[in-house]
Amino acid sequence: MTTKQHAFNADTWVSDIVSRQPRTGDLFRELRIDFCCGGKMPIRQAAEQRGLDTAEVLRRIEQIDEQAAQHREMQPASLEPQELIAHIQRKYHEALRQELPALTPYVTKLARVHGGSRPYLLRVQEIFSLLKKELLEHTEDEDRNVFPLLETYFRSPAADTAQALEPYLNELESEHAQAGELLKELREITGDFVPPIDACGTHRLVLNRLEALEKDTFEHIHMENNILFEEARKAI
Repeated sequence: MTTKQHAFNADTWVSDIVSRQPRTGDLFRELRIDFCCGGKMPIRQAAEQRGLDTAEVLRRIEQIDEQAAQHREMQPASLEPQELIAHIQRKYHEALRQELPALTPYVTKLARVHGGSRPYLLRVQEIFSLLKKELLEHTEDEDRNVFPLLETYFRSPAADTAQALEPYLNELESEHAQAGELLKELREITGDFVPPIDACGTHRLVLNRLEALEKDTFEHIHMENNILFEEARKAI
């Protein structure tokens, strides 16, 4: 009788788990395990920091991987760098430019109408405004400056391009960390985006879409920090 080989073990880095099986990102968000900015550590260490049982976390990871094998989806880590850049722009950058302005009036209304009785909603509005500004400026900088430089570098690696690229990557990772901290605070103050029992429709809509924003942003950051930028640094 053969022993089943598991795809992951306690020493597998969190970022590598999500790179190889993107659907585990949902589990890590649920468990509040940072897989984007803080993902470069073994799953054992990440679980211990959260007071979780490593074996149980691994069991759930393996379960997700087995389910995904039946419905295989595109793995971003398998894409060529230029293809990954196009994927990020299409799936995340374009979506942010649509969703952030569209969500703004709902967040503003919620804070205005209910901020007096639920002061945390005023902080939700502040965080959202900061995220909106940072993410839109961030993606614009990537599309105008960094991604063209990366594409040039991957086509024809050169020392001067590498030298110009490194400060950009460091700055982008710093901005990613700032966005990650804001999203963590949002989850904390909203009680995991769970609306109060008597929440109105706008309240529920805002929390639902903020949670979706968190999901997409963490995936977005992970693809850049742990796949695209790491691939660039291998060549630098």
